[in-house]
Amino acid sequence: MSGQQEKKEDSGFDISGGVNQGVADKAKDAKKTLKKLAIYLSPHKWVLLAVLIFALVSTAFAVIGPRIMGRVTTILVDGIVAHWFGTGLLTDFRQMGTLTLVLIGLYTISALCDFVQEIIMARLSVKVTYKLRAEISEKMHRLPINYYDTRTQGETLSRMTNDVDMISQTLSTNLTQLVRSGTTIIGTLIMMLTISWLMTLSALIVIPLSMWIMMKILGKSHKYFSAQQEELGKVSGIVEETYSGHNIVRAYNGEMDARQKFKQANKKVHTAAWKAQFMSNIVEPIFSFVGNLGYVLVCVMGGVLVVRRVITIGDVQAFIQYIQNFTYPLGEIGLAANMLQGTIAASERVFEFLEEEEETPDAKKSVSKENYEGSVSFQNVRFGYSPEKIILKDFSAQIAPGQTVAIVGPTGAGKTTVVKLLMRFYELNSGKILIDEIDAADFTRGDLRDIFGMVLQDTWLYNASIMENIRYGSPNASDEDVIAAAKAAHCHGFIKTLPGGYNMLLNEEASNISQGQKQLFTIARVILKNPAILILDEATSSIDTRTEVLIQKAMKNIMQGRTSFVIAHRLSTIRDADLILVMKDGDIIEQGSHQQLLEVNGFYADLYNSQFSEGVEPEELDS
Repeated sequence: MSGQQEKKEDSGFDISGGVNQGVADKAKDAKKTLKKLAIYLSPHKWVLLAVLIFALVSTAFAVIGPRIMGRVTTILVDGIVAHWFGTGLLTDFRQMGTLTLVLIGLYTISALCDFVQEIIMARLSVKVTYKLRAEISEKMHRLPINYYDTRTQGETLSRMTNDVDMISQTLSTNLTQLVRSGTTIIGTLIMMLTISWLMTLSALIVIPLSMWIMMKILGKSHKYFSAQQEELGKVSGIVEETYSGHNIVRAYNGEMDARQKFKQANKKVHTAAWKAQFMSNIVEPIFSFVGNLGYVLVCVMGGVLVVRRVITIGDVQAFIQYIQNFTYPLGEIGLAANMLQGTIAASERVFEFLEEEEETPDAKKSVSKENYEGSVSFQNVRFGYSPEKIILKDFSAQIAPGQTVAIVGPTGAGKTTVVKLLMRFYELNSGKILIDEIDAADFTRGDLRDIFGMVLQDTWLYNASIMENIRYGSPNASDEDVIAAAKAAHCHGFIKTLPGGYNMLLNEEASNISQGQKQLFTIARVILKNPAILILDEATSSIDTRTEVLIQKAMKNIMQGRTSFVIAHRLSTIRDADLILVMKDGDIIEQGSHQQLLEVNGFYADLYNSQFSEGVEPEELDS
């Protein structure tokens, strides 16, 4: 089993994409997470202050409205009562008209302030989430390869999409709701006290009960929102994994198994989401019930005070409106605070990603030079993907400039690991790798990788034209240079037959061309880069025999005078190598030329001769 497979078994997914059964229900440090989120808001403190000012103005104008409306009601009722028991209609319609116009003006200004507040928060939300996504993107390039070996792509993508979207929603909606509701409660309470402290006290009796209920709900909801985000990330991983490998799934009749895995994961999302949404939506009806209890007390108390002429009937009407203005924002705060639990869970996942251990920092100043001879020296290299599982125990080898080195050995011997270390995809446990007598650790990773050109068995092309895919890694190359590289890789002819030629767009999976064509493009890419050292890992495994002959000629031309590492190549290439390193269990057990190794009659000779007993031509030996 390779190190990558070993690592993936330790992750939240097994190798086949299954989801582990355990879900962490334990709530994490919400206070610490909110502090981290506040750091992202701190550069926008003046914007937040402006939002608060607009909220205060909006609240001030809105809470005065019911009092003015109560005054209008009092004038109307007094006039009607005077008409019934007096000599004529005494209603002051002019004053009522003036108060009504004032009321319309107040509500208009309040609405405008709310509108501006929403625009400001929407812009702030976009800026903060833009920064988060940018940092996640930059972080992805600083993480060690080992991080991606232990996690699925979907899980990582979920943090950039689902989790950041939830933070964005909270900033643009829930945070505004909290500010508006908080200022409304304060303003309403002040207005209630100006009408009657006794009625206010009666109304506030139910508040402790409301707060107690809210705290109970918040205490239970956090773990459900955390589980929801966690399981959503796992579902994203399964979907991405199944989609990217849908050809294999179908070829091996794995549809039922894939559906079952998705069904199990989706069921967990459903269970967690249902509990989270239930806890979220139950807040409003509970607050409505508690608020109605307050209405009963206020109506009884208000009736007594009106009869005793302590307050007017318009004051009672205004007070009832204020109770609604007071209890409804309480429900909104409870709902927003509950939704905030989901945001905290999402933020925790985002900040966990941003705080992951990064690659060892590059040297402050690279020791790179203009031209490289291409000598490579492995000195007592020791490496394992985990301290308990060492793959390379004491690897040493000296490669002279311009040599072609074939690395052979059984699966798991460490062949591919050697070139990963050469490219510094992983850090050594001990030992050194020298390039032209310079320690690889003294290069910046960018300068080090500029020395190499890689052609791997697993091709990588992206959603762009064929021209741009070949130019990848050599952005300053002209179109003529790209075409020359394609000709050298023997792919120019069929490119001209494709719709659009070099301008043909490849889709995201590059599934609109064959696997062999993909490989030819990656070879052309390396030829265009013209590196000092070549790494060929199963470089022609996806190419038909006839095309391989042409590619071998092209590769011999580009390998001429360059140090080249050829991993698990066919015997025709191995036979021509200047040096063959035979690996087993992380050590070099034999080295020499093809003929020398056959004369030794050791492990390599057994590997070579075994092809005859298996009915395979020696030329097809695949190490």
